[in-house]
Amino acid sequence: MRIYELAKELKMNSKDLVVIAEQELGIKIKNHMSSITDLETLRIKKALNIINSGKRTKEKVNIIDEDPLADDEIDINGAIIKPTDKKLIAPAKKNVQITKPAQSVKQPFKPNQNKNKSDLNEGKLPEKNNFNNKNKKNTNNNKPQATEPVEKKPQAPKVKNVEIEEPIIVRDLADKMGVPVNNVISKLILLGVMVNMNQEIDFDTAALIAEEFGAVISKKVIVDELKVIEESIEHDVVDDEKDLLPRSPIVTVMGHVDHGKTSLLDAIRNTEVTTHEAGGITQHIGASQVEINGKKITFLDTPGHEAFTSMRARGAKVTDIAILVVAADDGVKPQTIEAINHAKAAGVPIIVAVNKIDKETANIDRVKQELSEQGVLPEDWGGDTIFVPVSAKKHIGIEELLEMILLVAEVQELKANPNRKAKGTIIEAKLDKGRGSVATVLIEKGTLKKGDVVLVGSAYGKVRAMFSSKGKKISQAGPSVPVEILGLSETPQAGDILVAMESEKDAKNIAEKRKDKKHQETMNLTSKVSLEDLYDRIQKGEVKDLNIIIKADVSGSIEAVKQSLQKQSLDEVKVNPIHGGVGGINENDIMLASASNAIVIGFNVRPSVAAMELAKRENVDVRTYNVIYNAIEDIKSAVKGMLAPIYKEVVMGRAEVRATFKVPNVGIVAGVYITSGKVTRKCMVRLLRDDIVIHEGSISSLKRFKDDASELNTGYEGGIGIDKYNDIKEGDVMEAYIMEEIKR
Repeated sequence: MRIYELAKELKMNSKDLVVIAEQELGIKIKNHMSSITDLETLRIKKALNIINSGKRTKEKVNIIDEDPLADDEIDINGAIIKPTDKKLIAPAKKNVQITKPAQSVKQPFKPNQNKNKSDLNEGKLPEKNNFNNKNKKNTNNNKPQATEPVEKKPQAPKVKNVEIEEPIIVRDLADKMGVPVNNVISKLILLGVMVNMNQEIDFDTAALIAEEFGAVISKKVIVDELKVIEESIEHDVVDDEKDLLPRSPIVTVMGHVDHGKTSLLDAIRNTEVTTHEAGGITQHIGASQVEINGKKITFLDTPGHEAFTSMRARGAKVTDIAILVVAADDGVKPQTIEAINHAKAAGVPIIVAVNKIDKETANIDRVKQELSEQGVLPEDWGGDTIFVPVSAKKHIGIEELLEMILLVAEVQELKANPNRKAKGTIIEAKLDKGRGSVATVLIEKGTLKKGDVVLVGSAYGKVRAMFSSKGKKISQAGPSVPVEILGLSETPQAGDILVAMESEKDAKNIAEKRKDKKHQETMNLTSKVSLEDLYDRIQKGEVKDLNIIIKADVSGSIEAVKQSLQKQSLDEVKVNPIHGGVGGINENDIMLASASNAIVIGFNVRPSVAAMELAKRENVDVRTYNVIYNAIEDIKSAVKGMLAPIYKEVVMGRAEVRATFKVPNVGIVAGVYITSGKVTRKCMVRLLRDDIVIHEGSISSLKRFKDDASELNTGYEGGIGIDKYNDIKEGDVMEAYIMEEIKR
């Protein structure tokens, strides 16, 4: 409706109507030709009725702004308020002073009754709303007790500066400011925020509301003691230079698989580790310490297979010197390049040990050339990288290599403060049936002592026992010393930081807090799906998941196996590791596999008797391995087996329809002449009419004269019937074809 039409209907001037609409109701109108909505029309009519009936003065029409719920049907913003909304949010009460007639002063004071009675005595019906009681003027001027009702403005806050804790509850905000909660709710509704007193609002909204009442709010800073402790752990205090003492270098041996890393360490340590490694390859990070000419060197042996990329990266982070082992007869390989990148990323110097120089096919110059292409330039070629030719098998060049390690360490001036709380990195961790959680720790700073309270990731506990790299019991371990510790509440993750704590209570609290946080992150990760993922799934069709549960002897292997198996995922089949844990395969693993339709992979572990029996009952596939190659191959085969087969169409032959015959109980049979190829009984047939496909179906009958035939070759005549199809005409062409499966 237009303004002039409404003015005409209300029998008033358009200009006056525009003024009332804009000033009293806040409706923006350009001119008398402007259109307004039905809701705005209703608001204008109701306001004019109020003004004309004398229920409100012109000045008090603005009460609508302060009490939007005074009207049963609409609020100031024009939004319809449901009855449920009014139950949740009560209208703001006004402090009104009303003097009662003299004859009613002696009666007991009952507010509701007196209000209604006064209306009835005056011959007026009580109004639906209480505006009459609030705004009605007392006409009895002879009574001095009678005073004009004065509507009070919203009460000013008692406190100007308010500190609010998050989350901000409406009721708490009102209490802090010292104003009625209904007044706060009314202001929130004016802002378009429909809430009740027990609901939360954001800080910005709360700040706007506080400004309306002349208050300023600020967020209350809550000091989280646990958070402070955790931050102090993460941001370690830099030790004073005078407290630093020389320490042993930490050397990481890196390189491609089967290039002789562990054999080189064997030669240094005079041990035979490779004989105990499954498949002859190292699958854990081994930490050991050797003494050379009165000086100690800590060695970390990292796996060379591509599955253990993350483990090699972890080894490079805690090392001082990287020994890059390259076979003289094999040269630079993919994992060699990876090891170089890890060492460069860690910012540690590289010493190249060119191994297997005793072989006839050894070519040291070729190794130097290939490494120089990767940015590792030998000293004799103008670079700064030390190259040492060695033979682990024949013990050639071992002494020279050790001298170079000590020389580089001396140049680095490696120091640490032993007289402080210990801090180190978990190299490996496992669950031992007899000893519980066993963690290999490389101490970086301070001294770890037996009985110290330690925090490691989401694990904590007192160090019950300590063992050196040779398996001997020790009472303490200083910087650069690898030790095995017992006494942790659970098996930590490889790469976790170990810190010694003052209080076991603090360690426990932080560990539980970390565990809860990790659990929440995992839940969020598994429960949330982005729209992009959903779109991809729709585009690809139904995605099959190969769910896998991984159990291993050490935590590092879990990570490595998981990454390797995930690489076997294809577009149609996703390899999904749903759980990983340290220790043997137990009944809980089987139940989880049964519930999630998963297979169980055990790496260097075995299932218990109870778990094996349960697996048989639940038809859960349990597979155990001690070499990762075999696990990868099996999963690859399983993935391929789950793939939907791919078929291609192979045209076998064509036949021309030269006549049609109606056979009782069969239908129409076509008399055909085979023009090319052949037609077999197993073929599918495509009926063409003017080279347009009319029908596709299977062959119901194939005859040579009156006899059944298995096939019809080129130049032969016969009869062909199409299953459940009779619309065959002379001149049609039948194209016979088969669907052939393509091997993946």
